[in-house]
Amino acid sequence: MIKKQMQGGDPAYRTSAGQHLLAAAEASTITALMTNPIWVVKTRIFATPKNDPQAYSGLWNSLTRIYKTEGIRGLYRGSLLALVGVSNGSIQFATYEELKRRRVEAKRKRFAAIGRQWQPEDEKLTNTEYILTSGGSKFVAIALTYPYQVVRARIQNAAPSEGLTIPKVIRNTYQQEGLRAFYKGLGTNAIRILPGTCTTFVVYENLVWLFRKAAVAKQKRENVKEHLA
Repeated sequence: MIKKQMQGGDPAYRTSAGQHLLAAAEASTITALMTNPIWVVKTRIFATPKNDPQAYSGLWNSLTRIYKTEGIRGLYRGSLLALVGVSNGSIQFATYEELKRRRVEAKRKRFAAIGRQWQPEDEKLTNTEYILTSGGSKFVAIALTYPYQVVRARIQNAAPSEGLTIPKVIRNTYQQEGLRAFYKGLGTNAIRILPGTCTTFVVYENLVWLFRKAAVAKQKRENVKEHLA
């Protein structure tokens, strides 16, 4: 939706890498603010053993319990880091759009080299190319932003009385565990996330082209009817 607004309703308008980054940042910010309470609950549930009397036992129970004991601020612990984390989605989508643009441009050059006329539908890439571009862009985003997720999880899991701040968590983690601590679980996380990311983008791109073809076919039928009338 944001990207369409930037295009001004003109599908032929090519948005720049900066515009891709801005659109992704706006969308990611909205998502981060809406889902932060759920991430707080998830972190608390996984951090407490089931046999612990103070264990969190479900989404609604956890939300109400945190709200009663810590207030609305408790549900938005780590929200500053969540906003910093929008860079993950921003980097991913901006990188994806840039990689996709480069693949299309390379395809155009191949067509020009063999004298083949370029058609609008030729902008569609293969599923393999969508997998590689989406997977590559997601991995770049994960690698660049993973440390913030470690810091965010530790802040959300801490009791309010501990008074943890972002600089304090970063300093303590580095001093006690070293730089590698900020990348704990990176490989596992990438393996868990990448298949879903690739599948989502492949399905999305194919649906976009399916709807686009349907719209073109409908327009042609309407043009024929007008011509016959």
